[in-house]
Amino acid sequence: MKPIEVLVNKKTTHVVIRLVIKQEHEPKHTSNVPLSALLTIREASQMLNIHINTLRHWSDLGRIRAYRISPRGDRRFKRADIERFLTEGSLKCE
Repeated sequence: MKPIEVLVNKKTTHVVIRLVIKQEHEPKHTSNVPLSALLTIREASQMLNIHINTLRHWSDLGRIRAYRISPRGDRRFKRADIERFLTEGSLKCE
């Protein structure tokens, strides 16, 4: 069961019930590739000649693999993956 937080405003007697979700951060950088060898989302999108948001969307769909590197969830991409994507047209994430 998830914890619930109840807030009561004494002036207006409004009650706010808020579901408190504790986010567990998974290891963000699980690759053996050093961070310096990974491309930023801007660099990868420039190589692919697409908008950054398109690359984010493709990453979310699993068309191209992104590595999350921080608690904020910044994406990084392997240069080899981008080059393979350019030749093959799609990379399915495993």
